[in-house]
Amino acid sequence: MSPVTPETYLLVAIAFGFAVSIGAHYTGACMGMPYAAGAIRASRALLLMAPLAFVGAVLASGRVESTVGHGILSAPTVDLDLAIAIVGAALVLTSAYNFLTIPTSTIQILVFSTVGAGLAAGLGIEWRTIGSLLALWAVAPFAAFALGYVYVRAADRLRPVGGTSSGLTRTAVTGLVGVGAAASFAMGANDVANASGSFVMTGTFDLVVAAAVGGAGLALGVLTWGKPLLERVAFDLVKLDPRMATSAQLAQSTVILVSVAFGLFTSMNQALVGAMIGTGVARGAAPVLWKPIRTILIGWAAGPVSGLVLGGAFAILLLHRAPL
Repeated sequence: MSPVTPETYLLVAIAFGFAVSIGAHYTGACMGMPYAAGAIRASRALLLMAPLAFVGAVLASGRVESTVGHGILSAPTVDLDLAIAIVGAALVLTSAYNFLTIPTSTIQILVFSTVGAGLAAGLGIEWRTIGSLLALWAVAPFAAFALGYVYVRAADRLRPVGGTSSGLTRTAVTGLVGVGAAASFAMGANDVANASGSFVMTGTFDLVVAAAVGGAGLALGVLTWGKPLLERVAFDLVKLDPRMATSAQLAQSTVILVSVAFGLFTSMNQALVGAMIGTGVARGAAPVLWKPIRTILIGWAAGPVSGLVLGGAFAILLLHRAPL
């Protein structure tokens, strides 16, 4: 652990705040499907999601934490001011998207904030890691689309639509809540490093403590600020029956957990929207509401660019300030 300074306290405060923002941002991506289908009330969805996100962060985020901490910038440790610039830029941008209730990718914002800050500080960039992430980000929504399509078609073949299982049966409720729980765990593993990776890159905390601090922030964000994004994804993007909702959430979780197993991370929202479109196409595309999705695509395009610019700007400002 590095020596404690005023900058250390500032980094912890900003990173924890970013984790809170992330937790709120991904409520819809994790529990939107069971909530939209009527399998669980909003308050219970958030109470279920919060501890699972914390557990996922603590138990399954280690490889992703290492990627953020050591795999993006070519430096054994990163200056506290530079880490503050990175996380501060990502926090500002994610909070802005939360305020506008536009689901976007906090991962892409964080990675490009890191690249922008690193370039401004004259550090080398691990472009191989960036290339791997870009490839994953390009593939993941299509993989989720394909899985969503396959899962719905397989379910419909086993029990055709309009049969006894098409309503919200006890089995459907259990399945929906189960896949929402799996997505909540996956979110903790996948996304906590956006905030707590800064602790690893600066040597402030080890992997376990960093994940625990970030996971606590995720849980707090889910409970305090998560409902608007839950409503947005649940009711504005797609009209799903229980089987489609279960398939979409399961496809998303599959893509995320496979990515995390390789130490990479990708967008929960992009995977979910890809999966939802896949389920819609499997049913003739009518359930998909394309206008809100186009709005989200704009947010995804703006996120990396704004992260690159704001991360660089914050780095220039903080690296030339007087010490605290």
